[in-house]
Amino acid sequence: MESFRTEIENPIVQKDIIDLERKIALFRDGKIDDERFRSLRLARGVYGQRQEGVQMIRIKLPFGKVTSEQLLRITKVSDEYSTGRLHITTRQDIQIHYVSLDRTPQLWAELEKDDVTLREACGNTVRNITASETAGIDGEEPFDVSPYAHALFQFFLRNPVCQEMGRKFKMSFSSSDKDTGLSYLHDLGFIPKIVNGERGFKVMLGGGLGSQPSHAELLSEFIPVNQIIPTTEGVLRIFDRYGERAKRLKARMKFLIKDLGRDEFLRLVEEEKKALSYQTVEIDTTAFDGEIPAPLLEVPKVVIEDTAAFEAWKKSNVIAQKQAGCVAIGIKVLLGDFYTDKARALAELVKNYAANELRFSLRQDILIRHVKEENLPFFYQELAKLDFVALGYNTISDITACPGTDTCNLGIASSTGIAVELERVLETEYPQYSNNKEITIKISGCMNACGQHNMAEIGFQGMSINSGKLVAPALQVLLGGGNLGNGNGRFSDKVIKIPSRRGPDALRFILNDFEANANGQSFLNYYDAKGEKYFYEFLKPLADLTNLTEADFVDWGNADNYVKAVGVGECAGVVIDLVATLILEAKDKMTFAQEAFDEGKWADAIYLAYAGFVNGAKALLLAENQKTNHHAGIIDLFDTVFIESNKIELNSTFKDLVYQIRANEPSAEFAQKYIQEGVAFFENIEKYRAKDLANA
Repeated sequence: MESFRTEIENPIVQKDIIDLERKIALFRDGKIDDERFRSLRLARGVYGQRQEGVQMIRIKLPFGKVTSEQLLRITKVSDEYSTGRLHITTRQDIQIHYVSLDRTPQLWAELEKDDVTLREACGNTVRNITASETAGIDGEEPFDVSPYAHALFQFFLRNPVCQEMGRKFKMSFSSSDKDTGLSYLHDLGFIPKIVNGERGFKVMLGGGLGSQPSHAELLSEFIPVNQIIPTTEGVLRIFDRYGERAKRLKARMKFLIKDLGRDEFLRLVEEEKKALSYQTVEIDTTAFDGEIPAPLLEVPKVVIEDTAAFEAWKKSNVIAQKQAGCVAIGIKVLLGDFYTDKARALAELVKNYAANELRFSLRQDILIRHVKEENLPFFYQELAKLDFVALGYNTISDITACPGTDTCNLGIASSTGIAVELERVLETEYPQYSNNKEITIKISGCMNACGQHNMAEIGFQGMSINSGKLVAPALQVLLGGGNLGNGNGRFSDKVIKIPSRRGPDALRFILNDFEANANGQSFLNYYDAKGEKYFYEFLKPLADLTNLTEADFVDWGNADNYVKAVGVGECAGVVIDLVATLILEAKDKMTFAQEAFDEGKWADAIYLAYAGFVNGAKALLLAENQKTNHHAGIIDLFDTVFIESNKIELNSTFKDLVYQIRANEPSAEFAQKYIQEGVAFFENIEKYRAKDLANA
């Protein structure tokens, strides 16, 4: 298990992996409690699943980009450590399941051989930064957003500012005003603009889904590209300092902005400006600006026998690129699940005959880019061998669904089983919708909205419903959501709850009424014209529980009667609070700060020292049974409990000591001074703690 110690060239990555191995051993020996260990493994992409004793591994792929070499590496890891199934998420990650915890360090080391990471794929960190899968090829884009998404990923990976936040933080980049990156439901969403010849972004702030969806507010109509990293860092610093850490349902940034107000939040961000790592960051785009590489091999000539099927596929799944003569091919992936045998063949195909790049999409699909248009017959032939030519890429039948009760601890009802059935209904009964890209259907197995059900035109949320002493799987039907473009969107109304087995009939009722009564209107205009109550009334017969059959108590995709079993969630459902952190662990921050200082990373050193101050104070407040729910509150409360009462003596208030961070530029002189003051602070609190314990 130690071979990765010499195989990983990057010492920072090697240290990460060795640290994970060491912490697993300490956890197995009972020297780290479950809560503290959970925070560490989640930040390394290791996530507990519904089945005991195994883990889900989330592989972080910034903006969904993957080369053939990376995809082959992922397939090798999946075959060796998992089941051979790859799951594309709505954040353009890949997830694999049923992995032994003890093997995760070696698995991670294998991935890093092709520059693939697990770091910060889960946990209270900056999650995978998503982008429109058409970024760089979109005919309507002002410029390619890919290098900017990549730059943010690189800058904030392992950045001390965002390692132990109160909750996760999500960012997206859209390729154009169509906003296919869904900026309005992200903590920060970026839409590209060119103003007076200068590149920049419209930036949306504080959006989110979950059980209480919230539309993002406008941060700025235009921020130059060299300001997006400093702006993001300022936002993250304020979220880290003021974000809720005790009440998980109130810990996302959307609630902080609601509590403080947008203007006050942005005032605090501005107040932090002097302390930022950089005032401007120029982003190098040259790696994304080159010519499209030619295929490695000559593409064989192919004669298509079924020309009608070929033309239907081109109409449905082929996208014109802004690069003349090139097209992209969309692969509709049912439930986002595909297997390593097909992944390997696909990797070889794009390496040899395209430009060696795929993008995974927000809708859990695959996009092959930079295919010469004259080579489409060959690609159709080869993809057909893999069963990758199903029609309906990005259409109503391209249904998004989270894993639900298949593997997720939080799943209440099956999302994958009902998704398969709804796709069957659409294909067999509603062929007229085969190219409908106006309506989306999205399904989540619980209220946390990993399947994005509450922003779709038609959404379903997994629930349960009581009938006497029995419990049946249920679906809440939601209608009226959608992406309006340029940072605007709408969330769905909760219309009615029905037994899961009646989900297909609900879809039939809705589409039949739409065809009969829309009178040429778009689905959203039709919904608005009719109103929520109209849909409730014609769906109401499906909610009748007096006529349930035995089949209604068996969930989709299952053979046995339904049992409601909800476990303890992790990424979306639980806040990893630092209440149990010991003073010794807080002191480690000062050690890390000194290491960063020795490497010349002044801003990192300062922020690590800041984290040490706050975590040390929190540990002492915990000993006094004092409630602390965010950093700013800890700082204020420490003064009240310890400084004003003269229990601990400092040369200033604790607030003045700690908040030097925002009054000083990140220089070597200030970093050294701040760390030295941190060391002195720990000497003080350790003396107090020793005395307190002696008198206990």
